[in-house]
Amino acid sequence: MHATSTVHTAESSVVTPVPPVSDSKTFTRAFADIKAGFRARELWGHLGWQDIKQRYRRSVIGPFWITISQAVIALGLGLLYSQLFHLSIGVFLPYLSTGFIIWGFISGCLSEGMETFIANEGLIKQLPAPLSVYALRTVWRQTLLLAHNLIVYVIVVAIFFATLDSPYSLGTQHGACDAAHLCHPGLSWNIFLAIPGFLLLALNAGWVTLLLGIVSTRFRDIPQVINSLIQLMFYGTPIVWPVDQLLAGGTREGLSNVVLPIIQANPLYHFMQVVRAPLLGQTFTVGNWIVVGSITIVGWALALVAMRNYRARVSYWV
Repeated sequence: MHATSTVHTAESSVVTPVPPVSDSKTFTRAFADIKAGFRARELWGHLGWQDIKQRYRRSVIGPFWITISQAVIALGLGLLYSQLFHLSIGVFLPYLSTGFIIWGFISGCLSEGMETFIANEGLIKQLPAPLSVYALRTVWRQTLLLAHNLIVYVIVVAIFFATLDSPYSLGTQHGACDAAHLCHPGLSWNIFLAIPGFLLLALNAGWVTLLLGIVSTRFRDIPQVINSLIQLMFYGTPIVWPVDQLLAGGTREGLSNVVLPIIQANPLYHFMQVVRAPLLGQTFTVGNWIVVGSITIVGWALALVAMRNYRARVSYWV
């Protein structure tokens, strides 16, 4: 009897082991990955710079081919479209050049961001680095390209500074202001607002690269779909054509009532404005910053959800 009670006591004292709860799908791990990625700036900074050097390896002037290519495209299309739209080359060429520079950064982050994990398959499988390092590598590479292209902006603004330094219009043939057209105040100290504008743009490029990179790694058809839409987004965003012409009245008055709401609903327009408008001394509204800020918050929330749920699976998908 005593032996039986001892057995029951021993059995009751045995505690069934509880399997450990995995913390791989938590926001803490997602935040830790992004935080560790920013700390590894030497790694993604070196990798991004090596990407630029590798692309122009054995070239005499190296990355400055980026600047030359950007200048040739801007000059050719600026001369053409200024005649087609009956606009002053002194105000339209800076507008077009700056638009191309910013769009190059946006489209580069979209197209290369989708491939960021696929292109880094070898490193992901061999290098124990945070997943966000590869997204930061892509954004940093595009930032370096934009920095090279800014040389075109500096040259163009220096040439047409006299025109941009005073109030001007993008809706008239001579760039002069009148009561029928939207007048921009011209270059001022507001030019420094382009710095926080670009920081917001780069911050959004980060979540776009993370989110699209994860989705595209799982579903390989996504890059093909988005790449086919990038060209459409280019023509649907005021880059080679100014919004000012829709505000000129006359035969465009009916068109503006339809097109302007569509432009305002285009998030890329607001991203362009928070950077381009200060650089050219154009009028811009607080609404542009509100839209960009709202998209930043929502976008990073989606990226964190994707990192929380699928961060550990990317290495198996590539």
